Amino acid sequence: MHPMLNIAVRAARAGGRVLTRHMDRLDSIKIETKGHKDFVSEVDRLTEAEIVQTLSRSYPDHGFVCEESGISGNADAEFVWYIDPLDGTKNYLHGYPSFCVSIAVAQHGRMEQAVIYNPISQELFTASRGAGATLDGKRLRVAKRSIDSALLSTGFGQSKPESYRKYRRTLDAFSDSASGMRRQGSAALDLAYVAAGRLDGYWQFGLNKWDVAAGALLVREAGGLIGDMTGNENWFESGNVVAASPKVFDAMIRTFNQLKITEL
Repeated sequence: MHPMLNIAVRAARAGGRVLTRHMDRLDSIKIETKGHKDFVSEVDRLTEAEIVQTLSRSYPDHGFVCEESGISGNADAEFVWYIDPLDGTKNYLHGYPSFCVSIAVAQHGRMEQAVIYNPISQELFTASRGAGATLDGKRLRVAKRSIDSALLSTGFGQSKPESYRKYRRTLDAFSDSASGMRRQGSAALDLAYVAAGRLDGYWQFGLNKWDVAAGALLVREAGGLIGDMTGNENWFESGNVVAASPKVFDAMIRTFNQLKITEL
């Protein structure tokens, strides 16, 4: 394992311990509202602090882009970490076991190492650029199904309720073309599951960089594709993401072209 990935795994596991330690008192966790139906808890912040502290001990000169604390560390750093301490906060606060820690590091803007850790199942997804993706040490490959037999997943950010009607058109189209749909409430886990072949494709609008940084590297290293709704590379900046196996990716992009929907 690459030394930087090893430290990332250590940080993800440390963050996971914070999450599981607080699960027996969910009813007393302090929660704040960040936006329309968008929440942050004290556990998000505690977990993030634990992760950043673990990474900083080994890499004090690196930069950090975190969901809760924003940008910190060296602003001109060669290496920048993208951290989502709790992807799936609503699930966590309801005791619904679909959430994870997501950590990735980029060198000069290119993702190099990624970790997604589910502290409930204790599944550890990792990826190193050019060296493949793994689940608990076992090599991952995306599935080979076609769109008509595909299981797709999606998400909808409820901070823009006026966009739902437009989003619903994409949901209806893929419900017709694919064999099944899921919405589990964690973008990072959705991307990890595409890499693992559990899902064949995933799409969502308006994601943040920390939501997708780790999962995108997992998908690519497992042989999948990721792009925006036109199939281009602007997904990391726009937050509009399609990720899938190559065959399903092509079919999904054709659907977005037919719908003429590239953003909400």
